[in-house]
Amino acid sequence: MPSFESLFDRSPDVTAEAAGRVNLIGEHTDYNEGFVLPVPVPQKTRVELARRSDDRIRVWSDGFSAGATLAEYGVGGEAAGKGWLDYVQAVTWVLRGAGRAVGGFDVRIASEVPPGSGLASSAALEIALLRAVRAALDLRLDDETLAKLGQRAEREFVGAPVGIMDQMVASVGRPGAALFLDTRSLSCDLIDVPPTVDLVVIDSGVAHGHAKGEYRTRRAECERAAALLGVRALRDVAADAGGRSRLSALPPPLDRRARHVVTENGRVLEAVTALKRGDLPRLGALLMESHASLRDDFEVSTADVDTLVATACHHGDVFGARLTGGGFGGAVVALATAGRGRAAAAGIAERYAALSGLKPVVVLPRP
Repeated sequence: MPSFESLFDRSPDVTAEAAGRVNLIGEHTDYNEGFVLPVPVPQKTRVELARRSDDRIRVWSDGFSAGATLAEYGVGGEAAGKGWLDYVQAVTWVLRGAGRAVGGFDVRIASEVPPGSGLASSAALEIALLRAVRAALDLRLDDETLAKLGQRAEREFVGAPVGIMDQMVASVGRPGAALFLDTRSLSCDLIDVPPTVDLVVIDSGVAHGHAKGEYRTRRAECERAAALLGVRALRDVAADAGGRSRLSALPPPLDRRARHVVTENGRVLEAVTALKRGDLPRLGALLMESHASLRDDFEVSTADVDTLVATACHHGDVFGARLTGGGFGGAVVALATAGRGRAAAAGIAERYAALSGLKPVVVLPRP
């Protein structure tokens, strides 16, 4: 793998990094102004950057560049449709739109966050690059503002209608702690993951993408349901008997989509209490309820992911498991007894591979 020096004949001015994340619970609630509970993963995206005297951006990425091949564009000439480079273009585009003067730079990107696994590889790249540009240009931008810029870059330039969860946890999250985030107010609380549990994350081998049609369709369905209910967002529908009655009056499939969001918000609040108490059986049960809702009401799971979740839940050292991320593939998260997560992950992956014919990848615990 070429170094920054070998690519650009000089040393970087700054380096920055940001972590991927696994969402413990709270799926498809962020763009409905609800609650989420993500946890940073050890895998990070690292950016090395040096300023240039012109307006050219030259980029190398370990995941996408062939050999020492550089991608290149000019500041002010950002144009979508260039694949992975769009995420870099989006950052300079959004900074210019925010009134920040951005000149040219050379950048090398190296990432441990597997793309297409539902672990927020795009947000890790956006926040790492924004941190590097902030340092290089001495921009007065706080971490919350970076998250907002990253979300805007992905939504308005890349064209993926994402919520703000991924960018927030990449920007303000802390290793070893879950980020309880209210995506409406952006108020958040860091909750330590208890030492009695191992987080297990396994990539199913089925790639997903936020910019694809089904994710966009689910968001539009939620917006339509909220409009029919006369609320700003599904966050505003109560999870009580009255709220359930209102949901049942919606036409299908909007009734099921809204029911998932409303009940998922309730599960996040319960999960926060269980996490603080170290009540792993209850937390595991909530994960399984979440997956059933994602599968049946929101319909974003796949047969292979369902098989992986079921395989995990049948393991003796696992309290519960579910799909994590936007769905239609990606990874699952499971809670295992502390000290047994690595062996459990290996056994689950082996069994799933035999059942599905796919090649899962154990993301956590790291080898």
